[in-house]
Formats: sequence, structure tokens, C-alpha cells
Amino acid sequence: MVNTALNEEKLAARWMEFWNMSNEDRPLLSISVSKGISRRSPAPTAPDGIKERWLDTEFVVRSYRYALENALFLGEAFPLFCPNLGPDFIGAVCGCDLKFSPSTSWAEPCIKDYSDFPDIAFDEKNPWWQKMVEITKAAVDESNGDYLVGITDIHPGADAVVSLRGAETAAMDLYLEPDEFKKRVWQIFDVFKEVTSRLHGIISKKQKGSSNWMGIYHPEKLWYVTSCDFSYMISSVHFKEFILPELTAEAEWLPATIYHLDGVGSLTHLDTLLGVEKINGIQWVPGNGKPPAREWADVLKKIQKAGKCIEISCGPKDVTALCEVLDPRGVRFGVGGLDRDSAESLIKEAERICREKRATFAV
Repeated sequence: MVNTALNEEKLAARWMEFWNMSNEDRPLLSISVSKGISRRSPAPTAPDGIKERWLDTEFVVRSYRYALENALFLGEAFPLFCPNLGPDFIGAVCGCDLKFSPSTSWAEPCIKDYSDFPDIAFDEKNPWWQKMVEITKAAVDESNGDYLVGITDIHPGADAVVSLRGAETAAMDLYLEPDEFKKRVWQIFDVFKEVTSRLHGIISKKQKGSSNWMGIYHPEKLWYVTSCDFSYMISSVHFKEFILPELTAEAEWLPATIYHLDGVGSLTHLDTLLGVEKINGIQWVPGNGKPPAREWADVLKKIQKAGKCIEISCGPKDVTALCEVLDPRGVRFGVGGLDRDSAESLIKEAERICREKRATFAV
């Protein structure tokens, strides 16, 4: 890989320390900054249509290469390209269509009546699946070891049912169609395993380990995010009945996983999630307009007390404040918006705080 502050062997060792919760010197810090240099190559020409910009494989891959030329990766950051068709990709593989805007895509629900919709199963001829395979293969071939290729964004389980059914209808299904809801969740689980295994198989032919949109690297094995954004809308009772069984199966099937806990409304499920042994860590996302990361120290301490890793994207003030109150082991901060000097100063400050804490404990 190019432009990393650490060599590949040391980078891999640092990420294994994160997974093993043995990084005692400081939390892992992932910071990418602009080199501020003149481009060596012209920007790729974008197709005219919005949808075409998402689906033009050559444009998508060349665009990341263009961005990579001016990027520097500090701390434990690394260059990563994740093929992406939006958060409803698995729903599209299961039968719905996708619509695109410049920055995201969304599903067009396709199940009006469960009785009229066939059983959900993986279809190798599905056009969205074929496009994802095409982009992933192209990226792996183009990377030439300069960057990692991650597994695309996948939201299986209840989130995929939402893609197929619509959020409000899916919520009512918990009362009106509970058996059908559960049946489709488990059918999607089988599709998830097939999709994840096949994409990892493509990627692992030319690179070690795995990553995904969360930007965390496992140097040795497949790891993937577990999540359920739909859980924001439902009670803890419904979470345990409709979400937890399939989610636990995901965690048990994956060699390693971190749960994406998104929004304050999802905190009602935190205790349940911390009880799932095979979930290795929690990514806490407070949500737009909510207090910054440093204001959630009690939540983060609770996650640590349960023996889980922590991932949180935040600002530099959050890093220094949380270094004062958290054990650095198994903690990773993703920090944006810094220049090189500020980023390097932040890394040194995190090291200083953690070093002084260790000295205090020793005394």
C-alpha cells in the first residue's frame, strides 16, 4: 500500500493489537489528510447521467485512484476503496430496484403482499449483484497493492426487509405479519452469507485480510459490520424477538464483527448487544445535532466494561478528552478535517496523555 506512515507489517501488527485489545500506548488513530500537491494526472471524465456515474466501473475505480494521488494516511489510517451502490444493495440483490442521487441511492420497495412475493434466494444473475462483482474485480486488479479493496455496504436482516417493504410497512409487519417478517429475515441471512463469502473470495485472491466502509482493517481474516438501523424505530421487546436471533447468527457466522449502533434511539438496545458474546465491538454514532463524542463517556465506558472494542468518528477535542477517561486498548478514533501538522500533533498528544496515565497508575 502507498502513502502510509507505517510499513505494512507494522500496520498489520497495530490492527491486530486493536482486535486483541492490547494497544496500551494509545488508541488507534485513523487520519487521512491532503498532500496539497498538483495532480499528476487529469481527473476522470464523469458520465453525463447520475446513475451512469454510479455504474460506470472504469470511472468509479479511476476516481479513487485520482483521489489517492493527493492523500496521505497517518496514524493507523490506510488507503481503502469500497465498491458502493448504496445502503440498500442487499435489498436490490433480493429483488427491489435502486434509484440514485449524486450522493446516495435508495430502494424502491417491491413487496406489496408477502403471499405474492416468491421466497428470497441468492440469484447469481441478478444485475445488481453482477455489477458489484464487476466493480470489485476491477478495483482488485487496478489496486496493484497500492490500496485495499473493501467489501461493499451490506445491510441484511431487518434493514433489507425495510428495503423490500418500506419502513412504515415493515414496522407494522411486527404486529400484522410477524411470521412472514421473520421468514424473510432468515431468507435474507442466507443471501448475506453468499454475498459476503463471494466478495471476500474475490478480494482475498490478491490481498490479505479484509475491510469495509467502517475503515477498520483485520489483517488475518474476514470481518464485517453488523447493524440494524431499523432498530431505532422499535422497542427492546421487539428487538429481542425480531432482530436479535438473526443478528446473533450473523455474529456467530462472521469470524469478527463490530456492531454499528446509530442514534440515541438505539441506545435502548445497548445492554442486549453487549450480551452477544461474538460481537467484538461497538461503533457508537450519536447522530446529527447530538452532543459530541466526549459527552458520551459513560456510554463508551459501559462498552469497555463489557469487554468490547470501541470505534468512534470524532474531532480532535474528543480524542484528547476521551484519552483521559478511556482505556486505550481496543479503541479506535477516526478523525477528519485536519492538516498534516495538526494530525501529527494530535497523535503525539494522545501518546502523551496515555503515557502519563500509565505512570500515574504505576505510582
